[in-house]
Amino acid sequence: MPLPKVAIVGRPNVGKSNLFNVLAGRRISIVEPTAGVTRDRVATVVEHQERWFELVDTGGMDFRTSDELAEDVRRQIEYALQEASLIVFVTDVQDGPTPLDRDVAERLRKVTVPVILAANKADNDRLAAGAGEFYTLGYDPVLPVSAKHSRGRRELLAAILDRLPPEAAEAPASVAMKIAVVGKRNAGKSTFINALVGSERVIVSEVPGTTRDAVDIRFEKDGLTYIAIDTAGIRKRKSIANDIEYYSLTRAMESIRRADVVLFLIDAALPISMVDKHLGAAIQQEMKPLVIVVNKWDLAKGQAAPEDYADYLNRTMPGLAYAPISCVTAKDARNVLATIDLARNLYKQAAARVATADLNRVIEHAVRLRQPPSPTAQLPKIYYATQVAVCPPTIVLFVNNPDLFGEDYRRFIENRFREELPFPEVPIRLILRAHVEERTKGKPRRRKER
Repeated sequence: MPLPKVAIVGRPNVGKSNLFNVLAGRRISIVEPTAGVTRDRVATVVEHQERWFELVDTGGMDFRTSDELAEDVRRQIEYALQEASLIVFVTDVQDGPTPLDRDVAERLRKVTVPVILAANKADNDRLAAGAGEFYTLGYDPVLPVSAKHSRGRRELLAAILDRLPPEAAEAPASVAMKIAVVGKRNAGKSTFINALVGSERVIVSEVPGTTRDAVDIRFEKDGLTYIAIDTAGIRKRKSIANDIEYYSLTRAMESIRRADVVLFLIDAALPISMVDKHLGAAIQQEMKPLVIVVNKWDLAKGQAAPEDYADYLNRTMPGLAYAPISCVTAKDARNVLATIDLARNLYKQAAARVATADLNRVIEHAVRLRQPPSPTAQLPKIYYATQVAVCPPTIVLFVNNPDLFGEDYRRFIENRFREELPFPEVPIRLILRAHVEERTKGKPRRRKER
């Protein structure tokens, strides 16, 4: 059963995102004094007193703005209102009821679910006393809160739980996999997400930088629950214009770190850029399984076969040669769901464990094929290997001297593991460690105490 949704709404700059973060107990939405920072619906699951609900942050309700994205933002707010089981209407107690607050209140009279009015920025008792003015908007209760100082959080959560339906008592289904969708600007990430969930969950626009927050979106496939993380488009660091873009970049990188699998979207209609290469290197550094998703394939398929494009990717980003490639057309939802199946397979590979005996059979075979070169008079020697962790598969290779093994031979060993073990398409962390006998060779032994 889906969780009940609690939508946070209000005019711009009343502190909705700050209150969202306070209720969630962690920083999720970008908080900036600039109006219009939040555009998409940003959602998270909240647990309080063993009851659960999905909290949804929205953009500012401004019925008088007509900029390029205003209609898209308004449509996202309408979706949130239609899906909500309860609404938290946020106002600014320091401004008092404004004409725009009255416009929002009038719009909310058309909804059939409970509405709680939160008079935000009540940073002290004197300001909190002014919350009574907002009863003129026609909503009860009116709760003074301060997102900045976390005042009134407990009272607001209690009021939310009192008005939620019984299913709020049920814990949500466990998440089978978290998937970060990353790429440079206008690669089609939001279009891909919408195709994945089958609805207009995030704004799709030709305006660069439309997505700012990292947006977590829960969806189900084959009876399993997944989280897809839509991220802001990456561009060159020297081109970052303001704090909002900096926070967006930071959130995108955090999303890579907390994901189980990364979908790296590339625009098939454009050549691989330095931004693509730097982003690919960042994913590689985090040791995350990834699918290279070549989007807008309908624009490129007349120019290259998939095999030719794969060769092109391997030449331009050789460090990601192990990663599988999925060619999709997100606007038509073509091959989108199959990409999730591919990501699921990678997650299984990353979680695979291999017996020490099997690892050592691979090592013996590798050494027979190619002896490690000796840069000094001392001969490199491999004793044995063992797997010590998963996600990524982490293998410790015990040797006589790690310094004798160059990067080229390490890559050779990693490739042998990929070819012969059940994780052919994911990063492998290979650690070379001196064997204990080699470390103690030549050192006097301590006498045993009796």
